Amino acid sequence: MISRRSLRLRLALAGAASIGVALVVAFFGLSFLFERHVERRVVEELRLHLDQTIAGLGRDGSGNVDVVRPPVDPRFQTPLSGLYWQIEGEGLERRSRSLWDEALDLPRLSPSAPREFSLKGPAGADLLVLAREVITKHQLGDRPVVAAVGIDRSDITRATANFRRDLAPFLALLAAVLMAASFAQIVIGLRPLADLRTRIARIRSGGAQRLGVAFPDEVQPLTMEVDALLASREEQLRKARERASELAHAFKTPLQALSGDVLQLRQRGEAGAADEIEALIVVMRRLVDHEMARARIAGQGPSARSEVARVASSVVAVVCRTPAAASIEWNIDIPDGLFARIDADDLSELLGNLTENAVRYGRSQVSITAARDGSSILLEIRDDGPGIPEEKLGHVLRRGERLDTSSGGAGLGLAIAESIIQTVGGDIQLENGGPGLCVSIRLPMAEA
Repeated sequence: MISRRSLRLRLALAGAASIGVALVVAFFGLSFLFERHVERRVVEELRLHLDQTIAGLGRDGSGNVDVVRPPVDPRFQTPLSGLYWQIEGEGLERRSRSLWDEALDLPRLSPSAPREFSLKGPAGADLLVLAREVITKHQLGDRPVVAAVGIDRSDITRATANFRRDLAPFLALLAAVLMAASFAQIVIGLRPLADLRTRIARIRSGGAQRLGVAFPDEVQPLTMEVDALLASREEQLRKARERASELAHAFKTPLQALSGDVLQLRQRGEAGAADEIEALIVVMRRLVDHEMARARIAGQGPSARSEVARVASSVVAVVCRTPAAASIEWNIDIPDGLFARIDADDLSELLGNLTENAVRYGRSQVSITAARDGSSILLEIRDDGPGIPEEKLGHVLRRGERLDTSSGGAGLGLAIAESIIQTVGGDIQLENGGPGLCVSIRLPMAEA
C-alpha cells in the first residue's frame, strides 16, 4: 500500500493533475480555434453571397431598381432555412423568401468595406450578418443601398459541438497514453533511489562497504556524502578501539605489579591486606576486560566477515597448548566456506572464552560443530563435564557471575561472549547435555 508520504504517489498525482489541466485547456482551446475557423469559412461564404446579391441589382420591367438576379443558393428560397439576404435603400426594400414575413433590423452603415456583426433574426435566432452600403451605378440612380446576408449561428454551434464530441475520445486516449508515459517516467526516474536503497542494505548486511559512484549526477552528491560519512565513522571507531586498547594495556602493567605485591604480602603473613588488594585487582581487571570487549564490539562493522572453520582451528591450536587441554580429545566438524558476519578477532575471543570453559570443566572430550541453518550459522560447543545446575543456567551469563570461585577467572567470559553475539545480531543458549554443557550460538551468515 502506497502511503501519503510516497514520492512516487506525489509525482503521479502531480503528473495526473498537470495532464488533466493540459487536456482541459487543449479541449476548450481546440474547440475555440475550430469555432473561429468555421466562422471564418462562413464569413467567406457570406461574402460570396453578398457579392452575388449586390451584383444582382438592376431595373425591372417597370424601370424600378430591384434584385433582378437573386443569389442562386436554394436555401434563400426555403422559409426559415437559416440563410437570408436583404436589400434596403430609398424607396427600395427587398429580402429573400427565407425571411418570410420577417425583416432584418440593420444598423446604419457608411460606405466602406463589408461589416460583420450579430443580430436577432427570425424566431429570435442569433444571426451572423455581413452587410455593406454601396452606391448604385449611374444607370440605377447613383443612390445608396444597404445589402446584407446572414446565417443562423446554430450551424456554427452545431459544428463545434460535433467537433467536441469527436475530439473527446481522442483526448481520453491521449490522457491514457500520457499517464502511461508519466508512470514509466516515474519508474525510470526513481530507479536510482531503489538502487541506492539496495546498496545501503548491502552495506548494512556486510555485502559492501561503500555506495560507489554509479549513480546519476543528481544522486551522486548524496552518495559521496554518505560514503564520506561511512569512512569518517570507520576512522573514528578505529581510533576509539586503539585508545581503548592502549588504555587497557597501560593498566595491565600496574596490575601485574600489584599482583606481585600481593604475593609478597602473603609471604610476609599479611593475608588480610593481600586479600583486599587482590579483590581490587580483580575489580580492575574486570573493568579492563570489559572496556576491551566494548572497544572490540564497538568496532564491529557491517562488512565484517570471518571463516568459521579457520578461526576455530586457530583457537583450538592455541588452547591445546595449555596444560588443562593435555588430556582433552577434540572433535571439530565445521565445513569449509562457512562465513559468519562477525570480525575474526571477535570470533576468536568468543570461541576462546567458550573453549577455555569447556576445557576447564570437561573431562576428556570437547566437540565443536557448525552448520548452516537458513540465513544463520548454528555453532555448538559441547563438553563432557558436570554441566551447570538447572537453577543456575540463567545466571552464568551475568557479568562477573561465577559458579566456580576457585578458577581464578573474573566472571566475564560468558558475559563478554554474549555481548559480542548480541552485537552482531546473534543469540546464545546454554543447556545441559547429560553429561556436560552444550553452548549453542547462532550467528548471521555472511556472503562467501
